[in-house]
Amino acid sequence: MSTVSTYISSSCSQPFPSKMGKRFLHQLLAVVLALFLSPARSGDWLPATATFYGGADGSDTMGGACGYSDLYEQGYGINNAALSTALFNDGASCGQCYVIICDSSKTRWCKPGNNWVVVSATNFCPPNWDLPAVGDLPAGGWCAPPRPHFDMSQPAWENIGIYSAGVINVLYQRVKCWKSGGVRFTMAGFNGFYMVLVTNVAGSGSIQSMAVKGNSTDWIPMYRNWGANWHCLSGGLVGQGLSFALVSTGGQNLVFKDVVPAWWQFGQTYTTYQNFDY
Repeated sequence: MSTVSTYISSSCSQPFPSKMGKRFLHQLLAVVLALFLSPARSGDWLPATATFYGGADGSDTMGGACGYSDLYEQGYGINNAALSTALFNDGASCGQCYVIICDSSKTRWCKPGNNWVVVSATNFCPPNWDLPAVGDLPAGGWCAPPRPHFDMSQPAWENIGIYSAGVINVLYQRVKCWKSGGVRFTMAGFNGFYMVLVTNVAGSGSIQSMAVKGNSTDWIPMYRNWGANWHCLSGGLVGQGLSFALVSTGGQNLVFKDVVPAWWQFGQTYTTYQNFDY
């Protein structure tokens, strides 16, 4: 990120007429980000709005509708966001990564310096249908469908926006997620009902399908329960070593063989050395 910032600042040291300069800087920023960030899917920059929550230290963003608890421990950190209905996709977007820039052509509340931030989707921002439309605020609030909106952690938001604004126009694009270490599996449920929280997913950041296999079973399909939690109904998996087969939303198929030992217990997390490229 520092390389990008240095490149932008050194490339933008010459003055421009205001309208021409803003247009040039937006074009230059888009080119530089395209060089340094690998897109998870093809596409143009898309318009949205952004607010913030969670306090100055972002501590109140821990937990949420994706099922993550400690975002530092689980590989997501403080640069996170709750997604509106249009982006959350019933939890299928949990873990995905987005690069966000403030759209200075539509708001005067951008932080100076052509800054940008990459956030992970870790929560859901629901509409509030008790809110009427007032001024720029639509009925149902900023997160009401069909609006694309990011309710970002305050530390992430303050990379691009001035605190006193409260809400800004932004441009965003989904990008590749970079993680340290492998995918992690946290076991929950009870005998006959198994739920697995999948965290620290690199590449596309999210999972589109999943299956589990015990030492003495065939592959058993799992289904999204909520957020990044997947479940299956099956007897007899307790006491067996477990393998998982995952397909990322980018289409990459990985098998995590014997990653959970036969003596596993509910509530435990098992770390792997494999992760996704896309």
